[in-house]
Amino acid sequence: MRRRGGKIGWAMGVAVLMASLSGGIGRGPGAAEPEVGFRVIVNRDVPVRSVDRRLLAEVFLKKHTRWSDGKTIRPVDLASDSPVRVRFSQEVLRRSVVAVKNYWQPIIFSGRDVPPPELPSDSAVVQYVNAHPGAIGYVSEAAEIGKAKPILVE
Repeated sequence: MRRRGGKIGWAMGVAVLMASLSGGIGRGPGAAEPEVGFRVIVNRDVPVRSVDRRLLAEVFLKKHTRWSDGKTIRPVDLASDSPVRVRFSQEVLRRSVVAVKNYWQPIIFSGRDVPPPELPSDSAVVQYVNAHPGAIGYVSEAAEIGKAKPILVE
């Protein structure tokens, strides 16, 4: 009887062992992830200091589109794979990022609206919020926000 695996099998075993020791394997959904916080920021001219969580969810789902002064609300998201986006979606929208993407699909295909733009970094979100009247976004707690105004989520 011939032995299977040989050098390739041994090398594969070593690779699997090294990956598991380095944390690359076995980090399923139950694995502990570091806590990621966020803060909501708005353009400095937006007339709010705080926002209700449900209203904030409606803003990012574009169900609520105007500030109290009549200006158009311009939400902006971080990239789908951002841990900050994942946390924001869970805590504010009460949906996973995938569920939010699924929410937008029929709206996009019917031509009714498009989702908020997705930007790759905190600094890009801050730049967008500072440059667009009525803009609102979220960034990591440690992000520099420039002239943007942080608001409280109630």
